[in-house]
Amino acid sequence: MRHMGHDWTTRGTRRRVTARGRARDLAWGSARDHGPHPRTSPEDDGGGAVPALLGRDAVVADRRWAADLRAAVFCSLALFALIMLVDGAAGTLSAARTGLWAGLAVLLYVILYPARVTAGPGWLAVRGPLRRGHVCTGLLTSVRISETVAARLVLCDSLGNRVEFDPRILAENPLLLHRLDAGARASRALGLLRTGSVELGRLLARLDGREAKAVFEASGLR
Repeated sequence: MRHMGHDWTTRGTRRRVTARGRARDLAWGSARDHGPHPRTSPEDDGGGAVPALLGRDAVVADRRWAADLRAAVFCSLALFALIMLVDGAAGTLSAARTGLWAGLAVLLYVILYPARVTAGPGWLAVRGPLRRGHVCTGLLTSVRISETVAARLVLCDSLGNRVEFDPRILAENPLLLHRLDAGARASRALGLLRTGSVELGRLLARLDGREAKAVFEASGLR
């Protein structure tokens, strides 16, 4: 009788475990079949059509920054190696001259270091080799292009923050441009953005069919 009771208990336990496993598998299968799926249709956030996969809270960055950084490193190392070879071939290489050429290579790296531009809902940040800054795009008061030696896009907000960077970064990164445009629209709605609508409109005009395709590629829609 003791063995029979033990067998019934064991069988009952096995049945419960099997039932729980089947219930868990059914639940997972239902979640896979009926669970939420990412939307792939574009949505209008007031600044043009962007893929829903971007997400309202997603942070976007310059896609070319890593390649530009590698180019800066390569140019600096190539200059250092070339000068060292020439100096060594001439028989004038010394510790002091090596330090001088190393400093020159570092200076070139700092000059070529690309500014890293990132943006999220309501903000845009620029990080350079020596300093970093950010602006609240929903509180922009000025958007202008400074025509100096190289064109620079200058953004100012009502909190006194100011950033500047190459406007070609926005032309090459439609997702960053969308973030900036969405914030600028909010600033205009609040009556804060007084200058810069024309400049921003020109940047948006560059978002043609080729660049719109880049939006979908960056979001995984190929």
